Order: sequence, then C-alpha cells, then structure tokens
Amino acid sequence: MTTTTNVAGRRTRRAAPAWAVPIGAALVGGVVWLVGASLGADVVVRTGAATRAVGIAEVLVAALVVGLLGWAARAVLRRVTGDGRRAWVALAGLVLALSMAGPLGATSPGGMAVLVAEHLSVGLVVMLGLAGRRE
Repeated sequence: MTTTTNVAGRRTRRAAPAWAVPIGAALVGGVVWLVGASLGADVVVRTGAATRAVGIAEVLVAALVVGLLGWAARAVLRRVTGDGRRAWVALAGLVLALSMAGPLGATSPGGMAVLVAEHLSVGLVVMLGLAGRRE
C-alpha cells in the first residue's frame, strides 16, 4: 500500500492493484507451506485409495488459480450488481467454508494444520484483497 495526502491535508491509503492479489495469495500460501515443512509437518492427502504429497508447486499454482478466479468472479459481480461487495464477501466466504473439506483428507494432524492454515490464509487474502476494489 502507498500513502498519499489529499487536498484537505489528510493521509489516505491507496490499495495495491487487483492483479497483485493472486500473487499475494500465492506468496502467503507458499510461506505457510514453508513454515509447516520446516516444522516437520508431513503434508500428505488421501485421494481415493492412494495418498499424494502436497508440494510447494501445487500450493503456489492452486493459490494463483484461486486468486485469478476470485478476481474474475469479483469483476462479474461488480458488473451485474453495480458494486457487489456484499455479494462478493458472501460468495468468497462460502467458497472458503467449502474449501475446508479439503484438509480433512490429510494423513497427519500436522499436515491437516498446515492445510487449514493455507486454506484460511489464501482465502482471506483473496476475499479481503478484492473486497474493496474499484477496478
């Protein structure tokens, strides 16, 4: 964020551009994964009968995709409703709540904790980062 001074001499904050939100979400998700991995969390999920390790590449790509889809959904809601802030927060909150089913497939408590933290942090960055956007 940058700080500017308006005509009345008051400081105002100007938000970062909307394109930065998916990048920020990916960075936050990557940091959460790195912290979890450095603490020894085994981030492995069950996919049917098999198990699969969740690596940093999957986290970064998933967060970027979620951020870009969120940006697109926010733009559509703005066009359809005029502003759509409440609709955006409701939609993003619903998607975040539904995404919490994903960490239930973790094979260890540490892995589940990392996945929950990733889902929450990435979801909140996207939700709050795009909530007040005027594109």
